[in-house]
Amino acid sequence: MDDNKPSPAAVSLPHGEGKGGGLLFKTFFKIGLFTLGGGYAMIPVIEAEVVDKHKWVSKEEFLDLIAIAQSCPGVFAANISIFIGYKLRKVWGAIVTCLGTCLPSFLIILLIAMFFHRFQDNPVVASVFRGIRPAVVALIAVPTFNLARSARISWATCWIPVTSALAIWLLGVSPILIILLAALGGYVYGVLIKPTE
Repeated sequence: MDDNKPSPAAVSLPHGEGKGGGLLFKTFFKIGLFTLGGGYAMIPVIEAEVVDKHKWVSKEEFLDLIAIAQSCPGVFAANISIFIGYKLRKVWGAIVTCLGTCLPSFLIILLIAMFFHRFQDNPVVASVFRGIRPAVVALIAVPTFNLARSARISWATCWIPVTSALAIWLLGVSPILIILLAALGGYVYGVLIKPTE
């Protein structure tokens, strides 16, 4: 099996622009450039581009990709961009989307590191960052509610995310343990309790 052979989804890239990875790079560069607040804050921007605008993945696939990206080691934004790139253009697509996502952050952080000492005590800069913080909270909160809706969380199952969040926040339980227990619980439920038809 050739890992570099495009998947069937690849032919759906509009106007043939994705043939050399240009559209993928531009899309993920824009995502990386205009997203503040880290990987989770990127979720609504990524969803708007890859699900709503380009329709490269479905809502259900996107939800699965988020779960996988969260479960894997490494940076969330890079992980999810690699998964989407690989789905569309195999290894080449994964490289292009990862570069597109990470390059803006790398360049901006490099510039800040070079000139930070000149404006770190500037009151205007401090005020800008104070204004950005609440917006970042909203950027993280919105995809949380959207994910809950997409995952079909009901009153019968809402105790799972609530209990998990409280265990991490109040008891200091490792998120890794939560992920492993959730995977085990999902497996037991899906295979032994309620097998899919």
